Amino acid sequence: LQNATKPMIIVGQGALTRDDGAAVLAAAIELAAKTGATFNVLHTAAARVAGLDLGLLPGEGGHDVAAMQEAAQSGAVENVILYGADEIAGATFGDAFVVYIGSHGDRGAHRADVILPAAAYTEKQATYVNTEGRAQMTEQAAFPPGEAREDWKIFRALSARLDATLPYDNLSALRAAMYEAAPQLAALDQISEAGTPEAPEAAGHGGLGADAFAYAVSDFYFTNPIARASAIMADCAKAKGMHDDAAKGKEGTGTNG
Repeated sequence: LQNATKPMIIVGQGALTRDDGAAVLAAAIELAAKTGATFNVLHTAAARVAGLDLGLLPGEGGHDVAAMQEAAQSGAVENVILYGADEIAGATFGDAFVVYIGSHGDRGAHRADVILPAAAYTEKQATYVNTEGRAQMTEQAAFPPGEAREDWKIFRALSARLDATLPYDNLSALRAAMYEAAPQLAALDQISEAGTPEAPEAAGHGGLGADAFAYAVSDFYFTNPIARASAIMADCAKAKGMHDDAAKGKEGTGTNG
């Protein structure tokens, strides 16, 4: 790496969610610093980069996903909002009252007590950040079906019902608040400068484990609700399952993948 031209280290999110994730992150950042390599993290979910830009992390006294599940199962948390969260088993929220906000009737909707239908990405104006940190804006191509609304309108309406009204009534005001929280999102189609982060304290988390790294995604054709609702993606997953079985000397059943 020290002799490479423009070296880069990319760490997949799957490597950071292991029990030794903190140690993996610390080792990767230290290696990047020693070799002068650019450091990157490849996330497994769309829009996670934008969420991090906006500070969507557990605040003081807040919970990560595992802690939310534990609190819901114990009864400490009685209400849960799943915002397009379809990769979490619904049973892990115990008897909590679950509100699901999303555009497709996927896994999260199956567990919900109340479903608030949201517009799909083609049915709203929105700002997205790709994995390299470039903010991009989309235009509405179609109207949401039925009673589906744009996401921000759902949260605005909920905030009013909870007597905690959010300070925006239109998309322009929402974007102004967004740009105040994360000014780089106003620089469309540009990559914001980012330095190498400091290595986290790995002490207390143990060292690197002996387990081999594994793929974080088991089926690349079914990585999100929209893909899982696609007949074409289902055909691709089926074909891949039959191909994998053939490579292993097994007979494909047509339902693999």
